[in-house]
Amino acid sequence: MRGRDKFVLGALAGGGLLWGARAWLRHKRRIDLADRVVIVTGASSGHGFLVAQVAAERGARLVIAARRLEALEEAADELRRLGAPEVLPLAVDVTDPRQVEEMVQRTVEHFGRIDVLINNAGIISVGPIETMTLDDFRTAMDTNFWGAVHATLAVVPQMRRQRFGRIGNVVSVGGRRAVPHLLPYTASKFALTGFTQGMRTELARDNILVTGVYPGTMRTGGHRHALFKGDVKREYTWFALSDSLPGLSTSAARVARQLWRGVCDGEPQVIAGWPARLAIALNDLFPDEMDEVLALVNRVLPPPVDPAAPAVRGDWLQGTVPNTLNQAFPARAEPGRA
Repeated sequence: MRGRDKFVLGALAGGGLLWGARAWLRHKRRIDLADRVVIVTGASSGHGFLVAQVAAERGARLVIAARRLEALEEAADELRRLGAPEVLPLAVDVTDPRQVEEMVQRTVEHFGRIDVLINNAGIISVGPIETMTLDDFRTAMDTNFWGAVHATLAVVPQMRRQRFGRIGNVVSVGGRRAVPHLLPYTASKFALTGFTQGMRTELARDNILVTGVYPGTMRTGGHRHALFKGDVKREYTWFALSDSLPGLSTSAARVARQLWRGVCDGEPQVIAGWPARLAIALNDLFPDEMDEVLALVNRVLPPPVDPAAPAVRGDWLQGTVPNTLNQAFPARAEPGRA
């Protein structure tokens, strides 16, 4: 047998052993959600609600957190109708560590433990760098990064006492590849990627497994909740298209199911949806070329207009873009209280 053939056979055998070892670890770590105590932040609508919905359907006892109690109570009623054995809605601003600590304390007082934390709360601003201020970066970091840090550090002592825990951080493909006109968002998500990977390695010895979830844009109507700066109508149009068209975006319900598969199996990461898989693979293989391609993409995005103008929410802009565009989005958006 030639040396090259031996090398190929050895590589195949080694790959098979690695695959087998991963499958064995996945089986050993696998949990189900029945009777588990699960906290989901940003759960009153959109993807967070869908994540809570899947957990409810599998018998989890839920704590759902977001800023508006009224929306949370409506979401809790719907989750109970879907079969959740128990739902505790808590109004929480994840940027405030005291409120997050109180959420954890109330969860332990009510349920006696915390099995799973899903850090889903997030915000996004869209516009060229000329329109972004330091406050835009601070605001993105406060929610997207510090919100997850506050919640994670708050639950870890309880999980260590239990000698068990699962933490899922909803990051984004934007935490692996910077995208034009989303710089505060991608900067905060890159920070969350590093935090997720670091916490994974440090907490595994305590039987606390941290999973990073990396979806692309999802069809939850999220463009209506985003903030737009610069040429807001054109920024809204391109972002809404990427957020709504099946060829560019991913089913949010599918992402929620993939999230739970990864968290229940204790996986290090979940790359959800083929657009995210393709973007991350291309970036890992051809990082320099991706820089050049995205620089060209940036040239066709709207130029900066009135950098000092305040941000505008997407739901305020819906009536200002062509009716055919507006009519498409509700049909494309999936159930999720978006």
